[in-house]
Amino acid sequence: MKQTDGSPRELKKAAVLVAGSWGTALAAVLAANGHEVVMWTRSASQAAEIRDSHANTKYLPGAALPDNLTATTDMAEALKDARLVLFAAPSSAMRQVASAAAPLLDPDAVIVHAAKGFEIDSLERMSHVLAEELGRPLETIVVLSGPSHAEEVVKQLPTTVVVASEAEGYAEQAQDAFINSCFRVYTNRDVIGVEVAGAIKNIIALGAGLSDGLGFGDNAKAALLTRGLAEIGRLGQAMGANMMTFAGLAGVGDLVATCTSPHSRNWRAGSLLASGLSLDEVLAKVGMVVEGVRTTRSARSLAARYGVEMPITDQLYEVLFQNKAPREAVESLMLRDRTGEL
Repeated sequence: MKQTDGSPRELKKAAVLVAGSWGTALAAVLAANGHEVVMWTRSASQAAEIRDSHANTKYLPGAALPDNLTATTDMAEALKDARLVLFAAPSSAMRQVASAAAPLLDPDAVIVHAAKGFEIDSLERMSHVLAEELGRPLETIVVLSGPSHAEEVVKQLPTTVVVASEAEGYAEQAQDAFINSCFRVYTNRDVIGVEVAGAIKNIIALGAGLSDGLGFGDNAKAALLTRGLAEIGRLGQAMGANMMTFAGLAGVGDLVATCTSPHSRNWRAGSLLASGLSLDEVLAKVGMVVEGVRTTRSARSLAARYGVEMPITDQLYEVLFQNKAPREAVESLMLRDRTGEL
């Protein structure tokens, strides 16, 4: 993979924590832009494969990684002199990874995260978790989100995302590090909206996969996406988001990509649930983190905290954790009390 926009770039070191599919794809973007990139992973065999074979077959089978992308199990080595640090850990592991990284970071490094979920116990957004653990002002944390399957990003298929920070200068630094002719990056100052949209769309994708698995057709899925976007907007607005964000890349853009593609783990998990597998069987079959499952718990708690109605989330919670039959859940949504759309 070569730099794709032809423009000169100052060579900088970037560190990526951890080496899952999304972290690896974003690391490949940074490497394609001329940065020296070091990924951190706990797995010695995975680090060796990335370093020696330029591949990460567990998460991105068949993808060839750039020569200037390497990996290590030594977090201090990965973070030494890194001017940009991308946290791509699952939401459930973000605090642990950030705590380990905190004493090793360059104080001037740009901090970006690409996780889509809430912390299950505190219900905090990932930017809050990072700010707390790293001892950084909240406005300096950048979130990267948008419609972007790792499998397509690593192949340099056209992709457009958004980077959000309350301090526009930090978002612009992240924009400059990632943008190229295949990977277009917009900035946004609405961190709350970008994080809420990225998290809740995974719940709606579970529902979309379930609907497709039950053979309910395009009409049902179109309604699910539309009413799902309404749920995202209601919760986001209650938490202080800008409603315009939900009409953009982090909102409807990511929702469409995640709810309509077999690349989506959440869509696949919903489809497998519809086939009659248990949740444990589904998670084992997917083989990677399905953020929407944990986020369903968090979103239900957040809805109660903010007094927001989220019927799709409620029904998926009952399917996931209370053994409600998927068809019965759909019937419950269709037979809700009649109301106006707006």
